[in-house]
Order: sequence, then C-alpha cells, then structure tokens
Amino acid sequence: MNIILLSGGSGKRLWPLSNETRSKQFLKVLKDTKGQPESMIQRVYRQIRETSPESNILVATGKSQIDSIKSQVGNKVDVVLEPERRDTFPAIILSCSYLAYEKGLNEDEAVIVMPVDPYADTGYFESLKKMEELINKGTANIVLMGIKPTYPSAKYGYIIPNQDGSVERFQEKPSEEYAQKLIQEGAMWNGGVFAFKLNYILNIAKKYADFSSFEEIKAKYSDLPNISFDYEVVEKEKSIGMVEYSGTWKDLGTWNTLTEVMESSTLGYVILADTCHDTNVINELSIPITVLGINNAVIAASPDGILVTDKHESSYLKPYVEKIHQRPMYEEREWGEYKVLDYVAYGDGTSSLTKSLYIKAGKSISYQSHAIRDEIWTIVDGTGDLLIDGHVRNVRRGDVAYIVKGQKHAIRAITDLRLIEVQIGLELVETDIQRYDWKW
Repeated sequence: MNIILLSGGSGKRLWPLSNETRSKQFLKVLKDTKGQPESMIQRVYRQIRETSPESNILVATGKSQIDSIKSQVGNKVDVVLEPERRDTFPAIILSCSYLAYEKGLNEDEAVIVMPVDPYADTGYFESLKKMEELINKGTANIVLMGIKPTYPSAKYGYIIPNQDGSVERFQEKPSEEYAQKLIQEGAMWNGGVFAFKLNYILNIAKKYADFSSFEEIKAKYSDLPNISFDYEVVEKEKSIGMVEYSGTWKDLGTWNTLTEVMESSTLGYVILADTCHDTNVINELSIPITVLGINNAVIAASPDGILVTDKHESSYLKPYVEKIHQRPMYEEREWGEYKVLDYVAYGDGTSSLTKSLYIKAGKSISYQSHAIRDEIWTIVDGTGDLLIDGHVRNVRRGDVAYIVKGQKHAIRAITDLRLIEVQIGLELVETDIQRYDWKW
C-alpha cells in the first residue's frame, strides 16, 4: 500500500506535555507489545508494518515536527514538508505530487490518506487493504472508512451510506439527539481516511495550478485553496464507496480520552495515595508529585507547565492554553532533546537562558553561529568531539567551552552526551542561528 500520514496539530489540547513543536502524536504515554513507552506515531507505524510490511509510508507535516518524526521513526518513512501550515486539501495535493514526481509512483496506483494518530486495533489497518482493493477494482473514485459509532457524538462528522455500500450524503457534527437518529439509520463516523488513485488527485490539482514537477507545486502551494479535503473534494464527488470498520477506535485528543487507554494511572516520579480514584498523574519533571484524596482528575507536569483538571473539564483546555505566551520549554530533536531549566532577565537588559541537552551517541548538533548571544557549554556526562571555528578537540565530563558571538561551533556525541548550555545576550531567540556545512 501507499499510505500518506497527515501529521499536524498545534499541541494545545494535551498541554503541558504537548507544545508548539511537540504535538500529541509524539507523546510517549502508551505502551508497545513489550511494555515499552510508545507514542501514537510509533504505534501507528508499527501497526502498519505488522499488517502490511511492504507499505510505502509518507508523512506530510510542517517544519516544526520534522525533528520529532526523525527521532521517533528514523529514516523508515519519507517526509514531505509543507512550505506553510495549511489545511488538508493542499497538504494531500503536495503529498501526491511528491509520490508522483519524486518517488516515481505510477499514477494508476491507489493511495490511502489517514491521520497519523488514530488509536485502533489491527482490524483498522486490515480495512485499509479493503479500501485499496475497491479502488483498484474501480468501484468508486474515492473510498472512505466508516467507523461504527459506539455512542451519539456531536464531535465527529457522519457518513450516511446507501444499502449498496455507496455513500448517500454527509452530516458534519450534528447535535447528540440528531446523531442518535443518524446512527439508527446506519450512519458511520467519518474517521478522515480516504483512498483514491493517484491520477485522480493530480487531475484535481491541475484545476488550480499548472505544474509538471514537485518543486513547481511546492512553489505554488500558497495558491491552492486553504480548505479541508472533505469540503473541497469528497463532498463534491458523486462516486464514493465506503468500507465499514467496527473495532476499537478513539481520537486521543483530550486528557480524558488519552487516560482511558493508559495502562498505568501514573507515569514518572509520582506518589499516588490509595485514597485517589480514577486519577491519572503524568510527571516529566525530576521532582516528585504526591497526590492524596483527589478523584476523577488529571495532573500533568512538564518543563512547559503544570495542569490540574477534572477529567471532564479537560476537554475545554485549549482556550486557556492559548493565553500562555512562552517559548517551548522542551523539544525533541533528531539528535536528542533539550529542556529549558532557567530564564533570568537582568537590570541592564541582558538575559540568561539555561538548557539541559541530551545528544544521542553518534549524533551531532549542526555547525552554527549566533549573532547576538554568547554560549557556555559544560559537559556533565559522556564524551564527544567539540568543533569551534574548524578546530576539533575531545571533550568529557567537566570540560567547559566559552563560545562568543560569531564563533562557529558544533558538537558530536561519541557516547550518549549530556551538557548544560547557558546562553547570555540582550535577546535570546531560536532564530538567532546561522548554519554551515561540516562533515565529521
């Protein structure tokens, strides 16, 4: 199968674990078959490989997520980067043009588009094969996955099928009362999974832009309608089929739904008293959280903040998080991760920012310089090679490097490496960086 995984999200509904660069699909709060921590994207990737080992997987995402994707699934998938954050219609057009022009995929082949983070069982991924089969048979121009509802929800769109398996119409997020009526009539949840032939989408794309290469459609990306694929394509198409899936399916978009599938009520350094009931505590800090006599709640702590919420109320978190204006305090990168430990603004206008960096063995930070800040690196564990202005020296625990404005610098981890970075300057921003080529 040829599968496009749509990886977006702003990281607000599962704050403070999620942030602008760390959306919900990258949170390692689930467990794999061996009981090891696993994120949603890792789970979906594993399930695709288990049901269809030969599948070609392409992830469509934005620049802010590329490091997390590379860190969690490595180079096992292709990645296409949106030039700017837009809706699903332009993202799917861009991805399909990548398959056609960069990967050389035959335009008569079937393509399946799905979210990067559904929580589902094996039957979900077996249903993808059935969707591909219907497209290859020419049953319809588009085939959707209809998910059998377990309750009348006002949060999802509905597919209303005909008796022959084709689609009669759609209903977007009805009231719970109307949703109950739709379910009685055989309606299915619309899980946002589409199958079609590659040439079908390319022909639609050429109605909006003249292109004959991936680079051309990328350059014209902002000219494509900024609208969802459902509205721009699916609801205008007359020839639509549907494959029903009736197994486990959850959209883990809130703390309430996420904690339903967590195998343990605690994660991290947590002391949870027996007097607590239906309470989940997730702690990414190095200090303990102790909870007594709290029921039906979620408590989550990370370098970005602390959340204490009733489980039902957690679904209303987003507007409160939108009032918080601070840089991400934790980021996962292809080379490892960093946490912001401290930020201080001084009376003379100078500021200092302290980070803890973890660099995986064999990985390196890019060769770079800064125009408006100095940096002090203190190696606290492991060994590595430090590069400053073309000169390389070995560093280990206890070594310190003072890097002034304009100096080019990088570091490569020989073993797993940990260092403390202190930035000092009048303005400390992530955009103060110039990168250079360097081959180790």
